[in-house]
Amino acid sequence: MARPHITDEQRRARLARRHAVAPAHRVSDPVAAARAVVALHSTEAASVHLAVAARVDGVTVSDIDRALYEERLLVKQLAMRRTLFAFPRDLIPAALGSASDRVATALSSRVSRTIAENGLADDGVAWLDEACRAVEEVVSEAGALSNAEIRERVPMVRGQVKVGTGKWGQAVQISPWVCSLLGLRGRLTRGAAVGEWPNPRARWQPMDDWLGGPVEPLDTRQGYAELVRRWLERFGPGTLDDVVWWLGATKGIVRAALADVEAVDVDLEDGQVGWVLPGDEVDDAEVEPWPALLPVLDPTVMGWKGRDFYLEGGDRPYLFDRNGNAGTTAWWNGRVVGCWVQEPDATVRVVARRALGTDAERALAAEAERLTAWLGGTLVTSVYASVQQRGLRLPEMSTGLDEDSAVQL
Repeated sequence: MARPHITDEQRRARLARRHAVAPAHRVSDPVAAARAVVALHSTEAASVHLAVAARVDGVTVSDIDRALYEERLLVKQLAMRRTLFAFPRDLIPAALGSASDRVATALSSRVSRTIAENGLADDGVAWLDEACRAVEEVVSEAGALSNAEIRERVPMVRGQVKVGTGKWGQAVQISPWVCSLLGLRGRLTRGAAVGEWPNPRARWQPMDDWLGGPVEPLDTRQGYAELVRRWLERFGPGTLDDVVWWLGATKGIVRAALADVEAVDVDLEDGQVGWVLPGDEVDDAEVEPWPALLPVLDPTVMGWKGRDFYLEGGDRPYLFDRNGNAGTTAWWNGRVVGCWVQEPDATVRVVARRALGTDAERALAAEAERLTAWLGGTLVTSVYASVQQRGLRLPEMSTGLDEDSAVQL
């Protein structure tokens, strides 16, 4: 029996509806926005707010802050690919038992080895265990502490260690490593933040206190199965490599999770095998042409390793860095057509990769006006700004546009 076939056009229609990025399919609140993409990327704090604003009409910064810091319905947790996400609260047990635990094991080994290599202790494992106990104790006593305050109270984590060699060598603070490890283990969490929303400074708090009770991680296999189930629900179809990349796990782990959720294999337009949940092999209804302006590292842009179904040929090096991290993106009808930038007065401007039709130009200009109004004069910066955002040339490239030929909308 032939496998069901899902075209690239159908994948783009699914993306529009399920990720709540098409204006007609936006959702009602920040938690629904996070569920639409499993979890929100939070490597840069501003991306959480901008990703929600792209998916929820009428939402305010205060609404998002309330979901994060007052109602605590969205919880920041280091997990897949050692990336910080804002998870819906009910997904934290699955993350802790699977992706976070895997990253914790790798980080613990790295920190222990680095401590010994830098001569801070003969036994790096014992040193790290003691440091974790000391940091957790002082945070529990204080209720909430910043990294700087932790260093003041725990002398053994005040220093720096050297990592890398040659021109790649650098000195890094020890305390963030220890706090991150405690966060991965579910002992501490990034709680109330200090500062404005585009660049807040997190304060560490005991996770049990922050969430009003103990959090029991799922066992490893259950945790991975739940993460994969939610990914397939929102991002499917995707290939084995897509899920491995998103999850930051091994093919063996992903194959087991696909079996546990009884995933169904389908044929994709590029000839690869994709996976969907049972009953999700049928086509979604078509979606009217739609615009969207998404932030740096938005979950939609970062959800697949294979991105050709929504990218034009030659655009990748202009919109992503060499590690695959996305800058801002401008979308038209399921395809990335450029990026967006801000003028010094905070006005949002779309920079298209090539000439667009009148309908697309008008729709994207309207989205730029919407985002400008939402930002209310706030300028957002990013260390992940793409080549296109920075207006740089790629003279060695034979395809794509440089800043002189990009279309300013």
